[in-house]
Amino acid sequence: MTKRRSQASPLAFDEPALALIEFSSIATGLQAGDAMVKKAPIARIVAGTVQPGHYLVLISGTVADVDEALKAGREVGSTHVIDTVFLPQVHPAVVAAIGGGREVTPGAALGVIETSTVPAAILSADAGVKGAQVALLEIRLADGLHGKGLTLFTGEVADVEAAIEIGTRAIDPRTLTNQVVIPQIHPEMRANITARTRFGSNVGLLWPLPTDE
Repeated sequence: MTKRRSQASPLAFDEPALALIEFSSIATGLQAGDAMVKKAPIARIVAGTVQPGHYLVLISGTVADVDEALKAGREVGSTHVIDTVFLPQVHPAVVAAIGGGREVTPGAALGVIETSTVPAAILSADAGVKGAQVALLEIRLADGLHGKGLTLFTGEVADVEAAIEIGTRAIDPRTLTNQVVIPQIHPEMRANITARTRFGSNVGLLWPLPTDE
């Protein structure tokens, strides 16, 4: 299957492990993020608010350091921890997608995993792209989705079906909102999905307003 990179990720990354915690409390998330970065010499930390009033802390580094920091975050977060993900050997495509990168392939099928948490979306993406010959078109995390996560795979039908099965099996069933496979995506619908999945972004791009002459 031929792959074409449509957009490069702005997120530089060369560490083997990645972890993310989603908190229901912003104040506790700030406190936990501080505890995490103090606990172990992690390579980098990215933290901030997302819809609907949650707080995310993303860390990367060596497997041992990330594991230690994650434990500290869970301990401080306590009952405010909504969900977590720990990927000791994260797939590069997942890192690129988290950073905003998108990958487009000529495959006919589209697979979608919709989750109720951000960590579940990341975990499903990593499992799916590792377990099947698919491209990770996009990962969307919380903002613009009322806190949900969205993972999109493209490729041949059998490969996309496999990725969806593997991805959904990897996550807690309680975090799975829905999953679908569209075997033959219509070219016009494909154009919308390939451009972006946000409606507001695509209105101007794919349906430009007429200009006065």
